[in-house]
Amino acid sequence: MSELVLQVQHLSKSFGSHEILRDIDFSVHAGDVTSIIGASGSGKSTLLRCINLLETPSDGHILFHGQDMAGRHTNAAAYRAKVGMVFQSFNLFNNMTVLQNCMVGQIKVLKKKPDEAREMALRYLRQVGMAPYINARPQQLSGGQKQRVAIARALAMQPEILLFDEPTSALDPEMVGEVLSVMRQLAKEGMTMLVVTHEMAFARDISTHVVYMNGGVICEEGTPQQIFNNPQKAETRDFLARFIAG
Repeated sequence: MSELVLQVQHLSKSFGSHEILRDIDFSVHAGDVTSIIGASGSGKSTLLRCINLLETPSDGHILFHGQDMAGRHTNAAAYRAKVGMVFQSFNLFNNMTVLQNCMVGQIKVLKKKPDEAREMALRYLRQVGMAPYINARPQQLSGGQKQRVAIARALAMQPEILLFDEPTSALDPEMVGEVLSVMRQLAKEGMTMLVVTHEMAFARDISTHVVYMNGGVICEEGTPQQIFNNPQKAETRDFLARFIAG
């Protein structure tokens, strides 16, 4: 089996008295594409934000190569350079060009020289088909183009894992395909990915592992074949019934 990269152990998260996540456990190996599915409000995005330390877990452990990142003394910026994130709302810097967006993290966090950062940015912008737009600003781009730039920006940091938080949910339907095709290609190249998604066909066809969440807990997990063809829990069957019937 490939190297164990990330382990989430007994992770819980509450906001005040409201418990969002409860006793979450799962592991990610190098090259895995793990899709996290479930109804809105089931805690999927909060889980991703805890893994990337954008939220502080209330309890539990996040082990990256065996080292607990949920501790108080973690260098969050250095960790996030290894565990990149692509957001639903793109989170590009509007006052920068496409190229600058893909260079700034490399220069500030990885301390790369501008020439080296530019070369890396161009490499990944080419990979996602956005090299012709290097001088454009985000407001000049479509949603699908913005998300492809956001993916290139994350890749330019050369992370070990990429987290995707519903990367297609803010897009018009005709733009969803262009982002999913970039993600399919990354999966084919062996990128380790953790994807919160409502795109069931992606979860079924591209993932190596599927986690179904319901009410802040992991209800069921397994291979796409197990989850989509032979779900064990009634909740999973109910959630997937509409998709399978379609």
